[in-house]
Amino acid sequence: MTNKIYAESGPIRIGISACLAGESVRWNGGHCRDRFLTDTLGAYLEYVPVCPEVECGLGIPRETLRLTGDPDHPRLVTSKTQKDLTEQMQHWAKSRVRELAGENLCGFIFKKDSPSSGLFKVKVYNDKGGFLKNGVGLFARAFVEHFPLIPAEEEGRLNDSGLRENFIESIFTLKRWRDTLKQDKRMGTLVDFHTHHKLLILSHSPVHYRAMGKLVAEGKKTEPDALYQRYEELLLEALRLKTTTKKQVNVLQHMMGYFKKQLTGDEKKELLEIIDEYRIGNAPLLVPITLINHYIRKYEQPYLSRQVYLKPHPVELKLRTSL
Repeated sequence: MTNKIYAESGPIRIGISACLAGESVRWNGGHCRDRFLTDTLGAYLEYVPVCPEVECGLGIPRETLRLTGDPDHPRLVTSKTQKDLTEQMQHWAKSRVRELAGENLCGFIFKKDSPSSGLFKVKVYNDKGGFLKNGVGLFARAFVEHFPLIPAEEEGRLNDSGLRENFIESIFTLKRWRDTLKQDKRMGTLVDFHTHHKLLILSHSPVHYRAMGKLVAEGKKTEPDALYQRYEELLLEALRLKTTTKKQVNVLQHMMGYFKKQLTGDEKKELLEIIDEYRIGNAPLLVPITLINHYIRKYEQPYLSRQVYLKPHPVELKLRTSL
């Protein structure tokens, strides 16, 4: 499923736990299709479904699994018969992540609580039958170790509006970067990408914003491959840091500075009031951004008109409408 906006450069490819995509691969032969992922977000993505348990050789239906022992090095065993499947799953996972390296994935969405695919707070049982929720599924662990900077989330956490926007913003940005990498590794190409993404980066991390600006400014001192690699590392590190209201207000005020000679007194007052309404939680981020977009068109502000920050993902996803 792809959107025509992205047809020229190809779809955004995302890994996903197969059961979330509607495949009947659960232990009981069922699925847990997520309509937002398949119908809404899926309109802009091409999913690569993965079911670790089926792909590593387990049948449908099958005995449920659990993690046991040391949370840092858990064993994967069947719940009733206590059959140890750790080596079988780990051997398959190492092979599968190597295959996924060729899929050009911009992210992965995992099934929460799964002993194979859970990314956060998976139950790890002790020998007395108790458990702590501090584990990571064996395949999820293998994936993030192999791809430490690729955006990864659980479907349950995507119900949080902030985490959802952060993840989706990250995968769309990574796709734009991957498209940039298809061009020659010239300074001009890197400068162009960075210029368009400056405010987006600032909204995630002022520290990375400064470091990346310095890296690009001094780029001619570094060999192109090393320069691009370091830029990518910093970009993905920045995107992993969640935006906050304080960071967003900083960006909004930064943009307002570009109109200081054009805005009338009433316009400045209105924009400041709307930014403050967003700051105290009475208006969503979309409101001040909409007004700033109006001033960009009215006063023909070329630098801001090219900022990805103003539209980092399709507006149809309505990610900036939450309070």
